[in-house]
Amino acid sequence: MTTRTTTPPALHVRDVTVRFAGLTALDDVSFTVAPGTLHAVIGPNGAGKSTCFNVLSGLYRPARGSVRLGDEELTRLAPHRIAALGVARTFQNIVTTQGTVADNLMLGRHVLSRSGFAASALRLPRALREQREHLAAARGIAELTGLGEHFETPVALLSYGDRKRVELARALCLEPRVLLLDEPVAGMNAAERARTAEVVRDIRAELGLSVVLVEHDMGLVMRLADEVTVLDFGKAIAHGTPDEVRGDPEVLRAYLGTETTGEDAA
Repeated sequence: MTTRTTTPPALHVRDVTVRFAGLTALDDVSFTVAPGTLHAVIGPNGAGKSTCFNVLSGLYRPARGSVRLGDEELTRLAPHRIAALGVARTFQNIVTTQGTVADNLMLGRHVLSRSGFAASALRLPRALREQREHLAAARGIAELTGLGEHFETPVALLSYGDRKRVELARALCLEPRVLLLDEPVAGMNAAERARTAEVVRDIRAELGLSVVLVEHDMGLVMRLADEVTVLDFGKAIAHGTPDEVRGDPEVLRAYLGTETTGEDAA
């Protein structure tokens, strides 16, 4: 793997509102993911975190508001167009195919393929050369995410934590500028959570990409995040560094369901 030489553009979320049959799931949500940072989006269940991710990846279109990656407007684009512009995501539930780790990672390289179907089917030299290059890139990503020794292993034989990392690695195979991680350690034991946190640190250092993280493990968020946005009932109630957010009275109220004073929160 080689380190990225260009800084990813900022991701700007401005006044995003999403409604479902009269229910407001996101209400004028705004935040900015600075280039190369890890920005966490947290909040209680039902706060709107998944809805926010679905807007960022193009699965939902907001009633109003804007999502921009640098100068690119993402708000009305289809998911595959957003992925092609450099935004990749994982999902809360494991989404893998049958086959080996290599097979799954090569699916992630498909969007970068320049050879057409006919050239690949006829095994023309340029298509074979490109396939070898993609396979080498996939192997490098497997090494970076701790899956190198499992590259030829069927995914069905892997541990839960390793299967979650396969999905992360497949997203990286799109060579994203922004990586959306939707609860990457959900369901893992303590050792698996620690390993995945280490992997997230490594990919940031090695690839220089921006990361948007939704996660319920507050210990992980506080260790990894540069900035945090807190949602509650679809509204952004706090922004700041992990330390700033941790002591915010509104955040404590949202999580604990109790009124707090500034003195209580200190």
